[in-house]
Amino acid sequence: MQIFSNWLKKKKLTSPVDVSSLVTDMHSHLIPGIDDGVPDVDTAIALIKELAGLGYRKVITTPHIMVDLYKNTPEIIRKGEKQVKEAIEAERINIEFEASAEYQLDEGFLNHFKNGQLMTFGGKYLLLELSYFNAPPNLFEMLFDLQVAGYKVILAHPERYAYWHRDFSKLEDLKNRNVFFQLNMISLSGFYSLPIKKISERLIDGGMVDFIGSDLHSHQYLNLIEKALYEPYLEKLINSGKLKNHLL
Repeated sequence: MQIFSNWLKKKKLTSPVDVSSLVTDMHSHLIPGIDDGVPDVDTAIALIKELAGLGYRKVITTPHIMVDLYKNTPEIIRKGEKQVKEAIEAERINIEFEASAEYQLDEGFLNHFKNGQLMTFGGKYLLLELSYFNAPPNLFEMLFDLQVAGYKVILAHPERYAYWHRDFSKLEDLKNRNVFFQLNMISLSGFYSLPIKKISERLIDGGMVDFIGSDLHSHQYLNLIEKALYEPYLEKLINSGKLKNHLL
């Protein structure tokens, strides 16, 4: 544990990275009470104020949609979006707010796809996440079908899928199939694990990261983001010219 702690303390920046050039945070859980994100409007507003303070001018929040756990619908999400927007206006926070979704690629996803109910953002970008235990056996076929239908697929936090840590070629294969990658900013803090931090850095070194998101759920996440602001690899990513957040 001491070795891990010492490794994380190495090579920190002396001042925080300015993230205002990102303009948009495109992955968070700020609709109250519908997933594992914020429990109420007050918490959502407090976190949105902090994002505005960091220089973000737009938030695209993305509640979970999972067949067994978070059975959200566009109607449920839109209702929560309206509630948060009204609170933002009441608090006079200078930030744009909209809602989309983070879809689990599970057995229920195909029905959403077939029914034309997929929530997208920024010109048909679609945020997908995978199981943390194993990749779906039909992953490549599903991605192909989505792309043929005109969706621009963003894979949420690819650094967190441990089954690819020793088979990096799978991630390279996904990039070759024109899948966009979204890194979690807090992955660079070492919060999840040292291997996830290392894979994050490898993705950045390879120029494979297209978006960076807060994946903001709570004040704990915000504290971790503030730590990540001192990571040299965050500075490298923002200066790389690869990120597309500002285009959303």
